[in-house]
Amino acid sequence: ARMMMMGIHFMGDVPFRTVYMHALVRDEKGQKMSKSKGNIIDPLGTIDQYGCDALRFTLANLSTPGRDIKLATSRIETSRNFATKLWNAARFCQMNGCEWQAAFDPATAKHTVNKWIIGETMAAADTVSAHLDAFRFDLATHAVYEFVWNTFCDWYLEFTKPLLAEGGDTAIAAETKATTAWVLAQMLKMLHPFMPYITEELWEQIVGDGTLLITTAWPVSTIKADASAIAEMNFVTRLISSVRNVRAELNVPAGAQIKLLVKGASEVTKTRLATHDGIIKKMARLSDVSLTDAVVKNAAQAVVDEATLILPLEGVIDLEQEKARLAKEIAKWQDEIKKVDAKMSNENFVSRAPQDILDEHRDRKANATSMIAKLEAAQKGLEG
Repeated sequence: ARMMMMGIHFMGDVPFRTVYMHALVRDEKGQKMSKSKGNIIDPLGTIDQYGCDALRFTLANLSTPGRDIKLATSRIETSRNFATKLWNAARFCQMNGCEWQAAFDPATAKHTVNKWIIGETMAAADTVSAHLDAFRFDLATHAVYEFVWNTFCDWYLEFTKPLLAEGGDTAIAAETKATTAWVLAQMLKMLHPFMPYITEELWEQIVGDGTLLITTAWPVSTIKADASAIAEMNFVTRLISSVRNVRAELNVPAGAQIKLLVKGASEVTKTRLATHDGIIKKMARLSDVSLTDAVVKNAAQAVVDEATLILPLEGVIDLEQEKARLAKEIAKWQDEIKKVDAKMSNENFVSRAPQDILDEHRDRKANATSMIAKLEAAQKGLEG
């Protein structure tokens, strides 16, 4: 009320027209914070330990409508790690000469990888904007987190390494550097409402034109996304992810270079495999990628679009031992579900247990169900 009256008196206008009421901030178990319980999280001490941006991002991320916030220091630590990831990504860009170019027009990008990330950047900006307009700060932070950590850091920066390598095409390298700096700038804009300090600092380092990030225009999608480039690179990421999942689920040694056979590939898929052969082999740790029509035994399989991915594993792992391990793991998670079901079917337990304990049991069952699905898929692929 005081802010409203002072705004009208001194400025002749109301200072705000919309008020967002956030939920109560509780401790990690859902208990109300109080000195007597000793469960108060001191914001000043938390900021000293993890940083203001990490705390701010966490609170926004946990602001789900209709639910109180269960604040745990582990969640704040995760946000701190995210800030570190962003900082390191910016350092990588600087070390590789990705300098801001005010005259760069992303619509002129020619390389598939660059056209893909530009389209993904605009899509992310649209998603974050829509969530902010709807006051879904939790979904907005999730969207920008996924884009920064997964799309930009885990995929795009890896894709750029061969493009930026010495001895490569200088025109493509120059375009990639400009694109990377442009995408980083858009990321900082999207993150600024949630992490104002680190983004302002990085903006000064990356852009360095004397402007403040807080006064710059919000990213608006004015570029038509290249659907072909997006489809092509999304295929590559799905293929690499599928191979990685198989390797992890079947305990393939991290250093083992294995072969990939692709069966039933369309002409489009064949072209994509040839174009991105180097990056696929590097990121999936493959010794060779080739086409086949043969039936391959003792191999794991996965499907990406119309193509079947076949990974011959004979001599790489002990197949019988791996099948036995998978069966044992499945049985273990099935026992976990039985234990949870036994507890949750007990009306006396359900009526007396605190809500956080009930939520923990439901999460345990959901996790066990997910693990069984993954293990059964690995088992099926190995037997196929």
